[in-house]
Amino acid sequence: MSRKFTKREFIRYTLLGSGALVGLSGMRLFGSTLSSSSPGGVQGGVWRWSKEARYYVPTPRGMRCQLCPNECDIKEGETGDCRTRVTENGKMYSIVYGNPCSIHIDPIEKKPLFHFLPQSRAFSVATAGCNLACLNCQNWQISQKSPKETRNYDLMPEKLVQKAARNNCDSIAYTYSEPIVFYEYMYDSARKAREQGLRNVMISAGYIKERPLRDLCKYIDAANIDLKSFSNDTYMRLNAGDLDTVLRTLKIMKEEGVWLEITNLVVPEWTDDIAMIRRMSQWLYKKGFKDVPLHFSRFSPMYQLNHLPATPVSVLKKARQAALEEGLNYVYVGNVPGTEAENTFCPSCGEQVVSRRGYHILENNIKNGKCGYCDARIPGVWQ
Repeated sequence: MSRKFTKREFIRYTLLGSGALVGLSGMRLFGSTLSSSSPGGVQGGVWRWSKEARYYVPTPRGMRCQLCPNECDIKEGETGDCRTRVTENGKMYSIVYGNPCSIHIDPIEKKPLFHFLPQSRAFSVATAGCNLACLNCQNWQISQKSPKETRNYDLMPEKLVQKAARNNCDSIAYTYSEPIVFYEYMYDSARKAREQGLRNVMISAGYIKERPLRDLCKYIDAANIDLKSFSNDTYMRLNAGDLDTVLRTLKIMKEEGVWLEITNLVVPEWTDDIAMIRRMSQWLYKKGFKDVPLHFSRFSPMYQLNHLPATPVSVLKKARQAALEEGLNYVYVGNVPGTEAENTFCPSCGEQVVSRRGYHILENNIKNGKCGYCDARIPGVWQ
């Protein structure tokens, strides 16, 4: 539900945001200073970090967001479910634009992306907020917060691209929370990154409407989409979303030529039904995703499901075996370091072509996108 706050609260909100950045003045990030002196405060009643939203329409109930299926009707002075969009003076604004709360440099394998620029570095960025409400969220400290509750950086798109390039990163990863809710920031940053020869990677739950997704795909090179289950009922009760939207996202990204990988978090008592995993794998095979890497990820107890046990490794092995039996060619197990299921095998000759341990590649026998043993094509973006 939307949360209403008064004009006085709105001004306090903006000042809190400004104060958080002032508190970061002089903070060092990868050898350079992050400035917090330029944007700040309120201008014309709107937070100076704000950017007008790209997708919304006026209705008698307020401004209706057209970014995701939640379609929040946001009245004057209110914020939407994602906590990142407000209506002020008859317009809708994103209040996380250039306002990230998390910045790191990661190996691309951490995303996880196993068939995209192996051993490269991704400059990873996230803001507060999310348009889902997953009970098992691993980044709930930022995804289930508003930007007034997080410590934020002043990092506009041009500076973000500069930081990524200066730190020898091959890509910018929009990740950790849910990049869909900082869509305008991601979109503008991705365009500038593309101009500078950097790749763009989105790590997302894929809960987005078709038009903004297709517009974004023009600038996104790779994505890992979290397919949380293969049940609409589970999506509603566990994540506050729906399955059909995410399946449509997968199909659109494939159509648009984005390199795609999929993660399925196997949560005990929720998504560990092997029969359901078989149905999911069958759908992926029939819809042309047999060469799209599928990562079964191990659940660790946290947030509102901290009473559950970690996923047994035996269940993850059964899930992987079921997916392979249904015809998927590249199936991995994540969060279980040292397992053979971290490695890539050639579907043609069966040889191990990439050996991994955690986020490290020990051996790579893919040559020009082909198996080094039998010359069969291994789908991916290898160079």
